[in-house]
Amino acid sequence: MALYEHTVMSRQDISAQQAEALNDTIKAIIEAGGGSVAKIEYWGLRNLTYRVKKNRKAHYSLLAIDTPPAAMAEVERQLGINEDVLRWLTVRVEELDLELSPRLARRERERERERDRAPRADELEAV
Repeated sequence: MALYEHTVMSRQDISAQQAEALNDTIKAIIEAGGGSVAKIEYWGLRNLTYRVKKNRKAHYSLLAIDTPPAAMAEVERQLGINEDVLRWLTVRVEELDLELSPRLARRERERERERDRAPRADELEAV
């Protein structure tokens, strides 16, 4: 089986739940083809550098996949049919990176810093 990193951009009009459902659909196709999805990261709604099919924003997702090439071809065929998908990129890799992507790792560090930060004096007065 081959290892892939697969990135999907979906339309800004759909909800985050619909974008997650699209990831679940991809996962189901991979598993039906005899593969497995090691990691799914939903990056959220992000601005695009330039318009893509009249959209200024897109929902981004990253998947780490271990599957036969035929199953990956079926995923790409299904994404080509789906109207909610703007673009996708599939890259074959030597090994899967199962750590958080730099984008999500930075977001997680910021959340931890915010939790560890001591409340300011004006915030205490408001309580």
